[in-house]
Amino acid sequence: MELTYQQAVTELENILRTIQSDSCDIDRLTALTRRATELLSECRSRLTTTETELRTILASLETPQP
Repeated sequence: MELTYQQAVTELENILRTIQSDSCDIDRLTALTRRATELLSECRSRLTTTETELRTILASLETPQP
């Protein structure tokens, strides 16, 4: 199941809280870090795609219509 951007950010926040807590199990640290990296990559990709789409939309508004 694909996460929404907000769900990915929320999961990242939860991972960060877990890693920063005193109760973080060292055996889970690698898995949590790996998952956080995957989520960050996905969020970055979505942000880049959105930025490109917005630039295209805004450029079309600036182009004079015949």
